[in-house]
Amino acid sequence: MGKLHTVPDWRSRFLPERQITIYTPPGYDEGEGRYPVLYLHDGQNLFEPHRSFAGDIWHVQSTADALIRAGEIEPLIIVGIDHAGAQRIDEYTPTADLRTKRGGQAKLYGRLIVEELKPWIDGEFRTLTDACHTAMGGSSLGGLVSLYLGFRAPHVFGRLAIFSPSLWWDRRMMLQRLRANIHRRRTRIWLDIGTREGRAYVQTVNHTRELRDQLVKRGWRQGEDLFYFEDSGAMHTERAWAHRLPMALKFLFPPPSVLDVCQETEAPKAIPEELIW
Repeated sequence: MGKLHTVPDWRSRFLPERQITIYTPPGYDEGEGRYPVLYLHDGQNLFEPHRSFAGDIWHVQSTADALIRAGEIEPLIIVGIDHAGAQRIDEYTPTADLRTKRGGQAKLYGRLIVEELKPWIDGEFRTLTDACHTAMGGSSLGGLVSLYLGFRAPHVFGRLAIFSPSLWWDRRMMLQRLRANIHRRRTRIWLDIGTREGRAYVQTVNHTRELRDQLVKRGWRQGEDLFYFEDSGAMHTERAWAHRLPMALKFLFPPPSVLDVCQETEAPKAIPEELIW
């Protein structure tokens, strides 16, 4: 059985302190091996019902334990990053929405992860530190910020789990920038959406299909380095994302005996500042 390690007041010089929860896989304490790492947003909703929104969680610990024991995924470390409460919408959005006058701190949130949290995790735990073995994921606005930071720092994050991304933000800003600026990266991407998410669910699905189509246009291959999934009847809930988590983990972290996702990759280079969104 995997273990949870908690840092209740992890501090950053960029943004408010928060809890960090680290899952280490079965066998971690008995060996000397190193492990890939998945960073997940909205850490309150991942492991413990008493900390979650409405009591629903992703069941990350039990799901990872079961898949690892069955040999369906490679063992991995999972880092849950709590959001900052009322500041969640600001931290998870790349731009400020002029209508709501909220948002636009995703760069700072990215610096928290890349410059502070990841180096600390790599120093405290036996991790595989390169981009191919480092993943990021989240749902809703957490999916939006995963998309943004994944393309902003492909030299850091080589695998992305994008659940129900909030592509409506700031007049569909992310889709507009994708059409204009995104080129092929060596990134493995899980992308999904439920077909009954929100009042404008048809539009929500169409936005996500457009994102899929933009990725395919730029070289991603469905079923190879991109997996797009529409969950029929699923709503915008923690329960729906928990249901899809096993599928995402199987695609992003297959056992090496099945597929070595790093075998033909080279380390992407950092993008010059002037080319970053």
